[in-house]
Amino acid sequence: MTTDTPLAAGVPVPDTKLAREATELVRDTASELIYHHSRRVFWFGALQGRNRDLSFDPELLYVGAMFHDLGLGERFRSSGRRFEVDSADEARRFLQAHQVPEDSVRRVWTAIALHTTPGIPSHMEPEVALVTAGVEYDVLGIGFGDISETDRAEIVALHPRPDFKREILAAFTDGIRTRPETTFGNVKADVLEHFVPGFARGDFVRTILDSPWPE
Repeated sequence: MTTDTPLAAGVPVPDTKLAREATELVRDTASELIYHHSRRVFWFGALQGRNRDLSFDPELLYVGAMFHDLGLGERFRSSGRRFEVDSADEARRFLQAHQVPEDSVRRVWTAIALHTTPGIPSHMEPEVALVTAGVEYDVLGIGFGDISETDRAEIVALHPRPDFKREILAAFTDGIRTRPETTFGNVKADVLEHFVPGFARGDFVRTILDSPWPE
């Protein structure tokens, strides 16, 4: 088990009660895979923020990163909603319970809800953009050369990623296979198409042509 380390690659984890309680909640409710991934997302997102000269609230970025995949957990699998929305709602409940201002709650909710929607977060508030940037870096390797090998190695040493590609794809599959309809129009349809026999992805064109409109 990795102990909490407040500094990596020159970036500190926010030393606040809110951040500590977010860490404890995720450690208690998520798998080791999701915990380590979420911590890396914070650091990679923060480093990309530094690279892009963005001014962001590190506490909000941290909460967004830590909560972004909680909706993949077993207790949400019968919700019938996109896992991103379940994750965002958990973060909203947490933040509202700590009397965080509503605009900050909205930023975190939006950051989590949009983290699998390419092309939009980068045009929004820095915290929204950087949760997605951190996810894209850790999962997809987008912008891989933007972060130095030294910084990358320091973060991965603290939060290792053994067999991460296979493990995260399995977590995605397990988290959404019971709600396949929520993948319509988003990247998670690719996951089910690869790993769930018999899955038929929604067809946008077919949906239009088969709508009840006569013309």
